[in-house]
Amino acid sequence: MKKKRDFRLKSKHLIILMSIVCISMMAATFATGISGDPARTFAGYVVIPFEKGINTIGNWLLSMQDNFQSVSELAEENALLKAQVEELTLQNNELAQNQKDLTHLRELYDLDREYAQYNKIMAEVIAKDPGNWYHTFTIDKGRNDGVNVNSNVLAGAGLVGIVTDVGPNWAAVRSIVDNDSNVSAQVSETEDTCIVTGDLELIDSGQLEFSQLKSPEGKVSIGDRVVTSHISDRYVKGLLIGYISEISQDSNNLTYGGYLVPAADFAHLQKVLVITDLKENVSEEDAEEDQDAQ
Repeated sequence: MKKKRDFRLKSKHLIILMSIVCISMMAATFATGISGDPARTFAGYVVIPFEKGINTIGNWLLSMQDNFQSVSELAEENALLKAQVEELTLQNNELAQNQKDLTHLRELYDLDREYAQYNKIMAEVIAKDPGNWYHTFTIDKGRNDGVNVNSNVLAGAGLVGIVTDVGPNWAAVRSIVDNDSNVSAQVSETEDTCIVTGDLELIDSGQLEFSQLKSPEGKVSIGDRVVTSHISDRYVKGLLIGYISEISQDSNNLTYGGYLVPAADFAHLQKVLVITDLKENVSEEDAEEDQDAQ
């Protein structure tokens, strides 16, 4: 027994058929002038709804086209805006870095003017030992640039450290916050001498320790400047180390000790000034000047 074939009219075929019927009806109407009720009835129930459907679909397709065009335009605008944001972000980062560099250069310029009596060169920090603090680090200037062992190093508002090793185009620096650092110092206002000692644990609180201060009670006060001493064998005199923040009398009732806030920022060293004049050479020049004055 043969199965009946399942005849289904596809939608596209239906649309074609309906189009043919509509066109035929319109052609017949124009050709014969038929305007009777049957034709109008057929047009009212078949042709007009079909035309409305076609118009609706056409309008929907146009709307979809406009939407696709809008989405495409928005995607292009979004990509353009992203590119502009990336470019502005890059420019902002460059400006911020330039501002930091300018700040460092201004600090070095001020240092250069403050210690104009010494010959100096600028150097970049190119490496440091592990840790939060620049207790030992390497700079990009060396013997070829006039840097020698015991050359004093400045940054921020004052003394940073001293050169301990030197090569043709590099030098190693030990900062005054290092545990092995001891600086012969004096209070600028009274010229009373003391020793400033490095301590990596203490610098976490932003301070350095000083001891062996010989001064009459009440003569030295909080906020006084501590500078390198004229009796130091390695540091030229008068370099700012920091400001006294605490002071107390030792148990021997003869000397004082306490803490000071360093003048340099030992957590962010990038550019430094190296004094190429060594202490022994400066001392000889000072002695000659004194003899000439006499």
